[in-house]
Amino acid sequence: MTLFTRTGCHLCEDARRVVAQVSADCGEMWREVDVDDDPEDRAEYGDLVPVVLVDDVVHGYHTVEAAALRAALGY
Repeated sequence: MTLFTRTGCHLCEDARRVVAQVSADCGEMWREVDVDDDPEDRAEYGDLVPVVLVDDVVHGYHTVEAAALRAALGY
């Protein structure tokens, strides 16, 4: 699972907490990527952060619902 964020984004902070908790509960690995570190990431996801990818497919953006994320992970 990948969480695309950017510095100073309050929605990203909320998403980070949800992703971290769901990942811990489900035993799933995740990584965080700052969209502003790569021009391609910024072009693709910059207006949508936070963005969650599950198996490299966009699961959601702007807000992260714990129950929906668990379902997407198969839990």
